[in-house]
Amino acid sequence: MTERIDVSELAPEAYQAMRGVERFLHECEVPHATLELAKIRASQINGCAFCLDMHVRNAKKAGESDERLWSVAAWRDAPCYSDAERAALTLTEAATRLADRPDPVPDDIWADAAKHYSDKQLAALVVAIAQINAWNRICVVSRRAPASR
Repeated sequence: MTERIDVSELAPEAYQAMRGVERFLHECEVPHATLELAKIRASQINGCAFCLDMHVRNAKKAGESDERLWSVAAWRDAPCYSDAERAALTLTEAATRLADRPDPVPDDIWADAAKHYSDKQLAALVVAIAQINAWNRICVVSRRAPASR
């Protein structure tokens, strides 16, 4: 697979703005592991090899177990996730697959997430989900290859 375009080189202001959002997420109150799991799950859904590679590696460096990383795609059936992580993964899937149902993020999904996260954390989680979906689209369209290639 050949990269079509280098967005970071050709749109550096946009790229730096997105990096600013990443800095915000790095400092937010949502647990780092939860953010990485959400980024991995969205990247799986969107078929983004670059982001999937990066976030699995980041999670591994942060101490995530192989079992939890291997199980993200089947998280509903894996016993290794907390209720809060499950709520975040449910919200991630709903917000990533907006066109899949008439009410993309139903109240029950939101209410479950709200049981586990403060409003400030929920706001950050929504930003993280939007951000990884944006990164996925940039990398998939530009055919950015995984760094581990």
